[in-house]
Amino acid sequence: MQLGMVGLGRMGSNMVRRLMRAGHDCVVYDHLPGPGKELEKEGATPADSLESFISKLSKPRRVWVMVPAGAPTEEAITNLANLMEPGDVIIDGGNSYYKDDIRRAEELQVKLINFVDCGTSGGVWGLERGYCLMVGGEQDVVRQLYPILRALAPGVGTIARTPGRESIDSTAEEGFLHCGPVGSGHFVKMVHNGIEYGLMQAYAEGFEIFRKANLPCLPENRRYDLDIADIAEVWRRGSVVGSWLLDLTASALAGDPDLDNYSGYVEDSGEGRWTVQAALEEAVPAEVLSAALYTRFRSREVSPFSDKLLSAMRHSFGGHIELKPAPAKK
Repeated sequence: MQLGMVGLGRMGSNMVRRLMRAGHDCVVYDHLPGPGKELEKEGATPADSLESFISKLSKPRRVWVMVPAGAPTEEAITNLANLMEPGDVIIDGGNSYYKDDIRRAEELQVKLINFVDCGTSGGVWGLERGYCLMVGGEQDVVRQLYPILRALAPGVGTIARTPGRESIDSTAEEGFLHCGPVGSGHFVKMVHNGIEYGLMQAYAEGFEIFRKANLPCLPENRRYDLDIADIAEVWRRGSVVGSWLLDLTASALAGDPDLDNYSGYVEDSGEGRWTVQAALEEAVPAEVLSAALYTRFRSREVSPFSDKLLSAMRHSFGGHIELKPAPAKK
């Protein structure tokens, strides 16, 4: 099939490469000329404007938008819609808010342009590992994209079949899934990322406990000088808490056991907040996911005002004098 890709960052470029490896024809555009020229060397057809990009695509056109969520996605889809025709398809593969998908689909429907939302997980490793794809849209439109989705997804590979699924007809085992109508793909990806926050926080807290197991305040016979890089590695070998996140953790600790190359400042890209908001709307108690999100907020503050106020209150009602924190060990 032919696919147009708008947005040639790390994920967009690698998705184009994976598609071309599978024999698909890719027309590419980015606001910067460099990525398109690089992909041209590998067989892609670059365009230097959206108008040129659209002209190089055969009808019905299928365009995948892979740009940052929010204003860049809004602008890209609006500009594309002004150039495309009835029957064409726009796929948003970024991390858009699912409610925006519903609005955009309704706006595009007026022009008879089809809209598909696709939550995409795989990051910089997707070129080799494949991408887990969570898709929302009209069934007939999504089915037309199956050749593209199959090429991007990991495929069945060597993972053993889940017992009980032998008679279930689903593409889930291939690594992509049509989740439901417009918005459902990004909704599933949103909760996926909220869960990711919680898993990451659980590993982080556990390894922090290991790291401080030899503090002087502990009884001497209960102090342990643990090699946390080795612990991460042994857990990868048959442990029930094994995961790809743990694989990445082990790799990071092997190269930098004290994590001196990291500041501890942790961003959130939106999905965690939206997951907590959805939990509130549905009255679902999501204590772990909420706490993981708030911890990311906390990571960005040094001596926050709230902590100073706590110290002031303790001093006021009990005369407690807080100790100055010890300098961080090098």
